[in-house]
Amino acid sequence: MLRNALILLVVLALLAWPSPAMAANAKLAHIIVTNTRDDLLVYLTIEGAFQEKLKDAILSGVPTTFTFFLTLHRSRGLWFSKEIMDISVTHTVKYDNLKKEFSVSRSYAGNEPVVTPSFDEAKKLMSEIDGLKIVPLNQLEKGKKYQIRAKAQMEKLTLPLYLHYVLFFVSLWDFETDWYTVDFVY
Repeated sequence: MLRNALILLVVLALLAWPSPAMAANAKLAHIIVTNTRDDLLVYLTIEGAFQEKLKDAILSGVPTTFTFFLTLHRSRGLWFSKEIMDISVTHTVKYDNLKKEFSVSRSYAGNEPVVTPSFDEAKKLMSEIDGLKIVPLNQLEKGKKYQIRAKAQMEKLTLPLYLHYVLFFVSLWDFETDWYTVDFVY
């Protein structure tokens, strides 16, 4: 009897274990490096991050945070690259079930919440970085090679009162993209 229960628990744990295919669904896309008169800017989008279980978690009021990591390096041929900038920005969505509205805060936009009743609009705000200032152009040398690397991940959900021990399947909502690289000459 005890052995059968143990086997059942092991099988359930294996079925609930996140597979690499789940993490492979989320990826960065449409990465654009451009500049204004004064600054180097980056635009990018996460695709495939909003699986049905994540949507259900958000709609049930669980705050969700995406973190974007970006680095800027100057390529120096045979020498090691020189890191110029290392940035991380966060996007957090919270759903207010009473008001039926989403509040999205983005750290690079001063954490001023954008409130919307539309899940699609909240998803768009969470998934995109629009014109993130990476570095002032006066810190770059003309004619030199540079590289921007970008990655995104969803913060692990922290549940109150030891619920993470009971709800071990919460890890199914976690994702982390691969590093994506854009090479350019300034």
